[in-house]
Amino acid sequence: MEIKISKKPVKYEEAIEYLDERVHQVSQKRNEELIWFLEHKSVYTCGVNFNQKDVLDKNVKIVKTNRGGKITWHGPGQLICYFVIDISKRKKDIRKFITVIENSIIETLKDFKISSFSDRKNIGIWVLDKKKEKKIAAIGFRVKKWIAFHGFSLNLSNNLDNYKKIVPCGISDKGISKIYDFKKIPKDKMIDRLKINLINNLKY
Repeated sequence: MEIKISKKPVKYEEAIEYLDERVHQVSQKRNEELIWFLEHKSVYTCGVNFNQKDVLDKNVKIVKTNRGGKITWHGPGQLICYFVIDISKRKKDIRKFITVIENSIIETLKDFKISSFSDRKNIGIWVLDKKKEKKIAAIGFRVKKWIAFHGFSLNLSNNLDNYKKIVPCGISDKGISKIYDFKKIPKDKMIDRLKINLINNLKY
């Protein structure tokens, strides 16, 4: 498995093009699986379950994708983890794979003494902030020929005002949070812990 870490922001469209090619290569056994940590330049993207009503600012430019989920924002201060993982080598259990991704994020936050949880009705990772449930990590991927790809985003130090122009993930009754609301954790330390937990949890 290749672990790729990009130091400079990566344009969203270029990242997706790279992912699509890697999926093709992995499905044909011509390349190894991938976990890729990066940041994007500011961009709004929507998944296959997107609803136009979730766009509050009609001036927002949206990039359509083939991932699962609805509309979200990516940009500076937010950590992205993309993956290309062969589920056929892991009992072809998509539900188990989702749990592995969720648990890897939860365990990472726990390593930094931040309590979080998953929600079966609203996919993603949540925290309690002033007794209100707020999303701190969004998960969106798809599976093609038993290859899971796309990934998750974790709000680290980003400006949460970017979410005010949309209904993030189509959920209007809950908030958005970030790691820096709890602790100032350097991005490289967060990547190190996520990498360890993902690799360990994907051994099933």
